[in-house]
Amino acid sequence: MTHRIPGRTGTLALAVSAALLVPAVTAATPAAAATPAVTCTSGKAGLAAKLKKDITTALQNRKGTVAVGLYDRSTRTTCTLRATSAYDSASTVKVTVLATLLWDARKHNRYLTTTEQSLATAMITRSDNDATSRLWKQLGLTKIKGFLSAAGMTKTVPGAGGYWGLTRENVTDEQKLLKLVTARNSVLSDNSRAYILKLMGKVVTDQRWGTPAGAPSTVAVHVKNGWLQRSTHGWRVHSLGTFNGAGHDYMISVLTQDNSTMGYGVTTIQNVAKAIHKDLVPTKSTSRLYAPTDRPGEALVPVPPQG
Repeated sequence: MTHRIPGRTGTLALAVSAALLVPAVTAATPAAAATPAVTCTSGKAGLAAKLKKDITTALQNRKGTVAVGLYDRSTRTTCTLRATSAYDSASTVKVTVLATLLWDARKHNRYLTTTEQSLATAMITRSDNDATSRLWKQLGLTKIKGFLSAAGMTKTVPGAGGYWGLTRENVTDEQKLLKLVTARNSVLSDNSRAYILKLMGKVVTDQRWGTPAGAPSTVAVHVKNGWLQRSTHGWRVHSLGTFNGAGHDYMISVLTQDNSTMGYGVTTIQNVAKAIHKDLVPTKSTSRLYAPTDRPGEALVPVPPQG
């Protein structure tokens, strides 16, 4: 299946190599480090041990470097793997961009404009890069850093020079973001949270791979993915997802790099996701597993020049 990069964005991504969009990096891709142990805790007897075992099994014999975060409010369950390791964000940063836009609008006691709503919709549902670049430029680093501080995302570093896809993020901060999006808090209003979830619930079909894999039909799915290839660490392939239903309220972040192809990274994420969904909501899965075709990275578009 072709992984669509909509509109002019696709043309740009195909026409311009990452080497032209990112400062040159010439070192060879290093071998992935040995996998540290998955750690899990839970308020439900036996669940932590089962998740630890099944996530570990899902990652067995998988090459690449993988970070995992899981939190289920219903059972007070947490699992982590490489939670503090930093990765280039690719398009997962688009959730942060939208959250910043809504946070800033609330501070100024205003609604989003029609243009902002259109850009936000394109950015999240179709992963449109031009829309993201416009919003990133409008917000500026001061506001983006202001939101990160308010959200407690202390280890997230916005990409410099307009390269929002090179924002450095880790599982700990992405899980903090998803927790803000999915429960009442003082940073994002209830309306803002509902808006983010609404758009993440309308992501186009061929971008609904990753963490939704294996989710049962009784669970509402909200997702945002990112994918990017560079000369070091190969393909970065990431997936953020929130899930609600069947007596559960949980979120999953999986960040990966050192993948030989985009599809390989997608499969790794989906193996982990299937294990998690099966253990949390043990029912027959009806969710489709997507295997998108490799395409150039879609997250290295700099802010358009002024004028």
